Amino acid sequence: MLDILSNGNNPVKVDEYLGNCFDGLKCLKFLKEGPEPFKTALGMYSKDGDEYVDFLTPFIANGAVENYLCDLEAKMMTTLKDILDLAKETADEWEVSKKREFWLEDYNAQISLLATQILWTEETQRAFDELEGGSESAMKDYLTVTNSRILALIERVRQDLSGELRIKIITIITIDVHERDVVEMFVARKIIDSGAF
Repeated sequence: MLDILSNGNNPVKVDEYLGNCFDGLKCLKFLKEGPEPFKTALGMYSKDGDEYVDFLTPFIANGAVENYLCDLEAKMMTTLKDILDLAKETADEWEVSKKREFWLEDYNAQISLLATQILWTEETQRAFDELEGGSESAMKDYLTVTNSRILALIERVRQDLSGELRIKIITIITIDVHERDVVEMFVARKIIDSGAF
């Protein structure tokens, strides 16, 4: 804490301690141009250092360290929110433009997983709406879609991939299987009331 406060005017020195301040963050990528100390950050690295996320606009660490660390927290949240909005928008086009097993390469693991779960929730609710509207096979049809997406990810993970991408795909497969089991249970029990969801 004392080291952070004493080096507050030098964000690169404070950067060494960001992993202790923020869960999941290792450090920032600073623009190292102009006079030192460098104060402009372009993005952030994950705790394990495998993933990097660009800030949509550069972050400038100005003022007292306790203030710019609060500003950094807000910057990280708005950056991830904006990227999630884009990921969700592009996820809606999985069947049209970019298949999910390739789409997930465009986003970090947290965003890929969250967008996938949001879409699953929406699609499951849509299947319930269709059931209530009279389509008797809506949930069975959605189960087929869910199974085909899992199979596509399994085929992808069998290929030569980076360690980071392999872990991301395996994580999403694991969550997909749990979600598939829920949909399968709805089908097996012939549940048509969305209140059960």
